[in-house]
Amino acid sequence: MTQPTGFFWHERCFWHDPGAVGVFSAPGEFLQPQPASESPESKRRLKNLLEVSGLIDELVVVKPPPASRRDLEYFHTAHYLDALESGDTARGGDAGEAAPYMPGSLSAARHSVGLAIAAVDAVVSGELTNAYALCRPPGHHAEPDRGRGFCLLGNIPVAIMRARAQGRLGRVAILDWDVHHGNGQQVAFYDDPEVLTISLHQAANYPLESGSVDERGAGAGLGTNLNLPLPPGCGIGAYDYAMRELVVPALEAFDPELIVVACGYDACAKDPLGKMLLNSAAFAAMTQQVMAVAARVCEGRLVMAHEGGYSEGYVPLCGHAVIQTLAGSRIGVPDPQSDEIAAWGYQALQPHQQALIDDWRRRVMTQ
Repeated sequence: MTQPTGFFWHERCFWHDPGAVGVFSAPGEFLQPQPASESPESKRRLKNLLEVSGLIDELVVVKPPPASRRDLEYFHTAHYLDALESGDTARGGDAGEAAPYMPGSLSAARHSVGLAIAAVDAVVSGELTNAYALCRPPGHHAEPDRGRGFCLLGNIPVAIMRARAQGRLGRVAILDWDVHHGNGQQVAFYDDPEVLTISLHQAANYPLESGSVDERGAGAGLGTNLNLPLPPGCGIGAYDYAMRELVVPALEAFDPELIVVACGYDACAKDPLGKMLLNSAAFAAMTQQVMAVAARVCEGRLVMAHEGGYSEGYVPLCGHAVIQTLAGSRIGVPDPQSDEIAAWGYQALQPHQQALIDDWRRRVMTQ
């Protein structure tokens, strides 16, 4: 019997306050204060949309406890965690680079990690076939000794390292389709041959110094890190081609026990921090592609952890389409701009995009 889809969330995650920094990483003299781009609204609106559509009633809703300090130490250094705790009890600050936070943020971040931990545990144990964790703050930029890019703690690395350390999980594949490079997962598993990390992102957006196709892993992990830095302006055709020609074959060849998707929506056409052209249907299609791989190689075991996405109006439509697909539900909501976005110019695979992806495929296959 097919197990239902889990939906992991907690109101505490919405209470993280990065301060009034707008689309910037810090306030400035000539920057009129405004709410940060990384706000709770895109996530809260997604949860509300699930409620209003009725889709949430088909899901197993779980509100797990926060991650413990011991959990966090699977990935993060004690020095960094001490600094976060000190800042959280004082006046907040910046956790490293472009990761502002206020008092109370650490509690939200620990709950965010707790969602990822519980989702991974439930799927690995067979309690659920797949799951969606509505994580906030996001985690895919956080590194062992610092926060980066709105991320305080590494949600996915902590969850995977914990499960593997406890002997409940072996080979894992992580696919990150957030518009920004998944540097946190790359750092966490760069020399680990048992974890495949794939990042499909806008080239040289954030972080500027990471995400090159030449970053392939190190030591025993050489070949298990795959970066696909797409040029700005890529749309539905380019993403579909990259998924079919590179991502899906790489996932199948690795033969993992679990697939985890760092599920950012900032590659959507309405995002203020990305320059890509996807619509909600494209995210649903990518979800279906990954689910098909998971069905073939790991009995459908799939966890999706929410990452970026800064369009308060459009992220909920993208997220609902993904969760509907994940749950195999008939409950959908109309996206009034999906067809319009799909009809925009340059949505088809462009020659320069195909040439780039084909070159990556040749390079990967010969290594």
